[in-house]
Amino acid sequence: MSIQPEDLAKRLLRSEWERLSHHERAVITKVLERIRPQRDIHEEYQDQRTFGERLADKVAALGGSWAFISIFFLFLIGWTILNVVILGRWGRAFDPYPFIFLNLILSMVAAIQAPIIMMSQNRQSVVDRMAAANDYEVNLRAELGVRALIDRLDELQRAHQQQLELLGRIAVNTGSAPPSPP
Repeated sequence: MSIQPEDLAKRLLRSEWERLSHHERAVITKVLERIRPQRDIHEEYQDQRTFGERLADKVAALGGSWAFISIFFLFLIGWTILNVVILGRWGRAFDPYPFIFLNLILSMVAAIQAPIIMMSQNRQSVVDRMAAANDYEVNLRAELGVRALIDRLDELQRAHQQQLELLGRIAVNTGSAPPSPP
């Protein structure tokens, strides 16, 4: 005997099939097919990224690290020392104070780095939405399992109660003491 998704929805979710969301229908179908909806969203995402997306993620990871900040800070100090102390003594500084060329370089780095970081963040939000949908499916499946267990326990309790009542009637008819409930 196979259970239809509509019957399972009515029994466990106490709802009509048509009123269920797409995710709820998918989970019920997967439960009936004995397919586990759990999957590694991050692994799926990593496999689907293009070269440009992988590069953007690496740039974003580097740009938001202490290593990048430390190296860039050392670069700024080196630039300043080179132009003020070393070359500035002889009047040969290629970017004297107020470091206009350095400001141009910093602006260009920021102009390139900001959209790359935003691209990486946008992709991460897509992964987060996929993970949330997967979590919802897993939670719904767990809820279906718990409700199925509760229904089964209720059935067992009713059957046990019926057996006790039957044994009690038999005991009354034969004159022996009725069984006591556990």
